[in-house]
Amino acid sequence: MLTSLFTPSRIALLLVSIIAATLLFNPPAIMTSVQLYTLIIILFTLTLWATSALPEFQTSLLFFLFAILLEVASPTQIFSGFSSGALWLIFAGMVIGMAITTSGLSDRIASYLGHHLERSYPWLIGGLVLTCTLIGFVMPSSIGRLVMMIPIGMALADRCGFHAGSKGRTGVAMAVTFGCHLPTFSILPSNIPNMVMVGSAETIYGLHFSYTDYLLLHFPLLGAVKAALIAFLIIKLLPATPEKAAVTNNLHQAPSLRAKQRKLSIVLITALAFWLTDSWHGINPAWVGLAAACFLLLPKIGMVDHATFNKQINFSMLIFIAGVLGLGALVNSSGLGKLLASTMEHILPLSPGSDWVNFLSLTGMSFFTGMFSTLPGVPAVLTPIASDLASQTGMTVQAVIMTQVVGFSTILFPYQSGPLIVGMQLAREPAMNLLKITIPLTLISWAILIPLDYLWWQALDMFTH
Repeated sequence: MLTSLFTPSRIALLLVSIIAATLLFNPPAIMTSVQLYTLIIILFTLTLWATSALPEFQTSLLFFLFAILLEVASPTQIFSGFSSGALWLIFAGMVIGMAITTSGLSDRIASYLGHHLERSYPWLIGGLVLTCTLIGFVMPSSIGRLVMMIPIGMALADRCGFHAGSKGRTGVAMAVTFGCHLPTFSILPSNIPNMVMVGSAETIYGLHFSYTDYLLLHFPLLGAVKAALIAFLIIKLLPATPEKAAVTNNLHQAPSLRAKQRKLSIVLITALAFWLTDSWHGINPAWVGLAAACFLLLPKIGMVDHATFNKQINFSMLIFIAGVLGLGALVNSSGLGKLLASTMEHILPLSPGSDWVNFLSLTGMSFFTGMFSTLPGVPAVLTPIASDLASQTGMTVQAVIMTQVVGFSTILFPYQSGPLIVGMQLAREPAMNLLKITIPLTLISWAILIPLDYLWWQALDMFTH
């Protein structure tokens, strides 16, 4: 009886309620009333997301409701997630994913990959993580990579006899989801937080980051080693054995399906060409994806009929993502993010010459900011104060900014990163399963990977004053 009353989610909500009441009756002098109400809304929202006490989309709806009622920002800012390109890229990804599945293209590609990856479960998981990481070098969007790879990964799971709810199927979904996202933080144009950081640094400080230098600094540990750690954790924590009898050959398909696949391949190649050349033509990748989705939904010439669309589109996930994006915008617009960063700046033990302590402190600042502002909000909050942090640490502004990558590429809770949620939703797997990997991966990162990263930075003379 007591166990059912004192569940982890209820205990967390009780603690947050106590904190909220304390803040209301003893408001901090450094906070405005808007910032105070914003902080309370964010605390409850993040707690509900982290504990899954309510379905994620219901928490997002409550976030919208209370943010509007308490007037902590304008409706435009609160609902900014619905006008964000990221949301529409996710929507486009759902439609493209439907087309890849219904056309049989996922089965066909899975058949090609299957001959190489179905030797054993470790070979399958390791091969998927490696493939998804390498795609990060040619496709600049995590969502785009997930859209391409999730249907293929699920087709591979079917070939191996991994039924819904099995550890093997969850493992395949996680291999693709993590592989398409986490290691690619080490590749400059491959994730939204990277581009926000680089854009802010260029606008504020006139800094320009070399693709090669960025790759050399981050990829060996945050890319290659982290990808290996992800594969290792999935294999150990979600063990499974492929059923050889379940493996079938899908190379021989009906002519009608092959015609659809050729048409879809043209659409995908065209979209990929626009994604790869976005720096030249300036069209947002989201609108490229939306154009492809609109074509695929057209009657007669498209490949996703209305019945399939209405049945498979996940509006609850879109509402959740809009809430995540809106929360990040609210943290920035209210000034709460800058206040949080300024507070940590004064609390953390920063001093010239203490490279190890400075590195840990700045990485921790990025890591904890990501829990409140979500990942794209980290560079928006921390980059403007990079010059102050540089003067306190004796590091260069560029080195201070680079510590953000170490922090925001270390993800503890799924809500911090939209692509992780999207990947699991596209795979029709519970997003909370991600905690089985994010928690141990975070612990290993702080205990081993981040200290090794510090030594790598020293070898590259990143702490030269």
